Amino acid sequence: MIKAIFFDMDGVLIDAKDWHYEALNRALGHFGFGISRESHLSTFDGLPTRQKLQMLSKARGLPEQLHEFLNALKQTYTLEISHKRCKPAFNHQYALSKLKAEGYKIAVCSNSVHQSVETMMEFSALEPYLDLLISNEDVSKGKPDPEMYIQAMSTFDLKPEECLILEDNDHGIQAAIASGGNLLKIGVPDDVTYQAIKARIAEIDAA
Repeated sequence: MIKAIFFDMDGVLIDAKDWHYEALNRALGHFGFGISRESHLSTFDGLPTRQKLQMLSKARGLPEQLHEFLNALKQTYTLEISHKRCKPAFNHQYALSKLKAEGYKIAVCSNSVHQSVETMMEFSALEPYLDLLISNEDVSKGKPDPEMYIQAMSTFDLKPEECLILEDNDHGIQAAIASGGNLLKIGVPDDVTYQAIKARIAEIDAA
């Protein structure tokens, strides 16, 4: 029986994949670096910024001394974009409000930094429905490691089979599967509906 629902943020609750891509490339551009859209989607999507910077240093010689500055600058640019583009979505408002009313525990588990997650949840008006928020700063290892999902399960004192995880990219899906929780794979944020979530729960309960 499902008792908790864990949402990834970027690409699931917030259509922010391009925001992170734009923000990081804007920061990298000051030093003559950049990530192609193809590389972003095939390799970097869903990873924490610090990990992306380490990969760029290894593959393309980005100076490691720039990591802290670039990470901070990227977060600043992400927040700027969020202020302009992050708005409530009816299907998410309806889904989370109904699920909350039905007694499900609700958590957001994101590879973004804490401030970005808080800001986007506030601007999307989803904050009131959340019982727990876990960012990449709240764990020692981000996704694809399952640590943040295991931490959420532990916080609610639930078994993996009692949890449903909504994820959209390969790294998040790996983390969800490794945690032992049930998975609902999302293509785009519009796929996140009350009906889709309840249908997946019914499927799990019937298994």
